[in-house]
Amino acid sequence: MNQSGCTADSTEPFALRVIGDSMSPEFEDGHIIIIDPAIPLLHEHYAVVNYGSEILFGQYAAQEQRHWIRYLNPELEDVELITPFEVKGIIVQRSTGRRKDLKHYHYSNNP
Repeated sequence: MNQSGCTADSTEPFALRVIGDSMSPEFEDGHIIIIDPAIPLLHEHYAVVNYGSEILFGQYAAQEQRHWIRYLNPELEDVELITPFEVKGIIVQRSTGRRKDLKHYHYSNNP
């Protein structure tokens, strides 16, 4: 995940380029994702988190008092998030560079 130019305390949406295949096939290497820091983190949202000074991008999962980042690539193991971790934002859009492949993510459980 390339995060150059991002500010830690930003409340405005920002873009990142996906690096690697951890979220393949939904998010491929080179895709651009738009992250909105204002959307609250809820179960099954695609999220970017700072965990132990490492930026992780995956699908957030919560059960009871436990939290994970789950990768869509079945070859990779989930990462259990032992607090503290910082939510950078929720993915609201994906672009492949081709207009017809633009995808928006609408989360029905947003306030």
